[in-house]
Amino acid sequence: MNLSMKWLSDYIEKDIPIKEFCHGMTMSGSKVEGYTVEGEEISNVVVGKILSVAPHENSDHLLICQIDVGKGDPIQIVTGASNIKAGDIVPVALDGATLPGDKKIKKGKLRGVESNGMLCSLGELNLTTHDFPYAIEDGIFIIQEDCKIGQDIQSAIGLDDTSVEFEITSNRPDCLSVIGLARETAATFGTEYTVKTPSFSANSENIIDSLKVTIENKDLCKRYCAGLVKNVKIEPSPRWMRERLRASGIRPINNFVDITNYVMLEYGQPMHAFDLRYVDGAEIKIRNAINNEKITTLDGIERILSDDMLIIADANKPIGVAGVMGGEYSGIMDDTNTVVFESAYFDPVSIRKTAKKLGMRTDASARFEKGLDKNSALVALHRAFELVEQLGAGEIVGGIIDEDYIDKTPKVVDFKPEWINSFLGTNIPESDMIKYLTSLDFIVENGKITVPSFRNDIEGKADIAEEIARIYGYNNIPSTTFKGFAESQLTPIQKFTDKILSTMISLGCYEISTYSFISPRYFDKINLPEVSALRHTVKIANPLGEDTSIMRTTLIPSMLEILSRNYNNRNEAAKLFEVGKEYTPTAPDRLPEELLRLTIGLYGDNADFYELKGIITALLDYLGIDDYELVRCHENCSFDEASAFHPGRSAVIIKNGTAFGIFGEVHPSVADNYEIGVRTYVAKLNIPEMMELAKTEITYKPLPKYPATTRDLSLVCNDDIPVAELEKVIKKAVGNILEKVTLFDVYKGQQIEQGKKSVSYSISMRSHEGTLTDEQADAAMKRVLKALAEMGAELRM
Repeated sequence: MNLSMKWLSDYIEKDIPIKEFCHGMTMSGSKVEGYTVEGEEISNVVVGKILSVAPHENSDHLLICQIDVGKGDPIQIVTGASNIKAGDIVPVALDGATLPGDKKIKKGKLRGVESNGMLCSLGELNLTTHDFPYAIEDGIFIIQEDCKIGQDIQSAIGLDDTSVEFEITSNRPDCLSVIGLARETAATFGTEYTVKTPSFSANSENIIDSLKVTIENKDLCKRYCAGLVKNVKIEPSPRWMRERLRASGIRPINNFVDITNYVMLEYGQPMHAFDLRYVDGAEIKIRNAINNEKITTLDGIERILSDDMLIIADANKPIGVAGVMGGEYSGIMDDTNTVVFESAYFDPVSIRKTAKKLGMRTDASARFEKGLDKNSALVALHRAFELVEQLGAGEIVGGIIDEDYIDKTPKVVDFKPEWINSFLGTNIPESDMIKYLTSLDFIVENGKITVPSFRNDIEGKADIAEEIARIYGYNNIPSTTFKGFAESQLTPIQKFTDKILSTMISLGCYEISTYSFISPRYFDKINLPEVSALRHTVKIANPLGEDTSIMRTTLIPSMLEILSRNYNNRNEAAKLFEVGKEYTPTAPDRLPEELLRLTIGLYGDNADFYELKGIITALLDYLGIDDYELVRCHENCSFDEASAFHPGRSAVIIKNGTAFGIFGEVHPSVADNYEIGVRTYVAKLNIPEMMELAKTEITYKPLPKYPATTRDLSLVCNDDIPVAELEKVIKKAVGNILEKVTLFDVYKGQQIEQGKKSVSYSISMRSHEGTLTDEQADAAMKRVLKALAEMGAELRM
């Protein structure tokens, strides 16, 4: 929002130095980005009067002018302009003058004739014909303003305003107006601001005889005001209006367009003006568009509408996109005779969605989508009529159509001075609080605060405290130390996760962190089946692109992406881990389930299946998870990610029937998809399941009192029998005297029958009740051999 300081002076009498104004407004919550002084690049340019014009004796196109610049004797200037004559009032850049663009003027000679300056065009003063419609685009600016010879050009033509640029936050649309900023200025500097009630005279006719208005969607349009002006005169606006629009960053067009823009800037209420000729049936309907209905907007672009968009229509067609832009034939033309003024309140969410869907963002939509004052539509229309009358632009038709469905019940908040002081850490007197709130147009009576209709951001007493604090001055609030004692502690899952992190780091792994949103193509890269539930994802409504368009349901692609990046950056080895979340969709109207997972990835430095298994085993031992089983992936496919693994070099980790992990070598085709040229190993473990299976208490185990008895066992069995199955059978057969089973040899060779293997174990047994006898140990070994024989494993002879 650009604020003209001249315009502000209509409401604030106090003269505030510009730097003090900018600082004060920023400190009270209206952040100033900077300010610009019009004409500051111009110096030593004055108003001059051409006394005589004579041809240059050495040139066919140059003229020699004698100019009165109000400093005694006339000065001589040579010019090539052809639109001047004696008696014209023109801008004269004297010797040493500067013009916009850091252009410097020096006296010199042109074709042997001395020239002591330059006559200026509009462009050389950084102006256009929109600023001075009577001037010409190419040629010297012939001034028609009431000014004095020798007067600085800035003050002579009104190029001396100061424009302050504000960054207005989205919760304060009331400050997107001159009146709103005047209110903030008055409260900030402890002065008064005055807003006059618009007044105008209308004829004896009644608008309802010439126009009909119907609101078909009262949820999206709660108020629509329409007024009529006939016998209009389309002409340039007066200079004071053009100056204020220019200082506010708006290009002047003509009086009626300028009036709507002027009211929007002054009151913050966007308006639109329709040419009644193009309103079929003299009827305006505020309705939803029909799917694929078309409208060509004022910018000349054809827009295709949908049924969720609110439009302004006549009896037959759309004539405007509500709150965004009018239609091509709704604008004001040179031959317009009767104008319909529109001032309305539209639903902010609807306007934002429509503007975004159509790819349009206008000054009007930027205001409507933030939520306007629901009561400003009518007063803005009155102000437009006042300006029409003031400019002599037409005849105002009597009556106003006001379709009003707004609940005008004011918002009321309790006034708690003691709580506010406690909340702020201040000791502000109650009378001062009331003064601050009253200066912002709040009404404080009987312990209640009535919130003005333009303050949609006020919800409760904390908001009231903020209003008081910013006017009181944040820098006046004393610094205080926190009081009380706050005790915080980690949750069980946080403690468990921290244990995983520290253990993985101690095992020589480096932690990584990847994005939770991924590309749908990641599923194809890990060979995920088309029917996999993991392909059912949470889609991001406004993604940065397809590569970040969904929330991940598995961490394995993220780990493989990082391993691939490291490999292709020629890092010879990597040993990585990540603790992150997977996102599983639930009901459509509910948040997804966030599942905590651990992934491990490694390659290089002799990395193999057993190294990864060793990392996992060490982690599980430290977490207190034992008695788990390792099952080949093809025997247990509870993990959809099994497709990413080599079928013969991967395993699922199971305990008590719960599969909580999968690990192994990445499938060669998956490694190719990620352009990894070496064997790569990945694991994924479910942290919540691990936490449930972990032993939370550490039990003291005394040193053994009695010696152990060891037996070595060499077996021959089919090659497809996993050694883990043999070990499980041995443990069960030995019973509670078993201390440990250690595999120390696996052999396949000439001495062993084809399709079989030799497996050797060392079995350690111990009793805590006494020394084991040979009979007890031999009995245990007989049970072992019998159980092994039942699964096809025989004692090697």
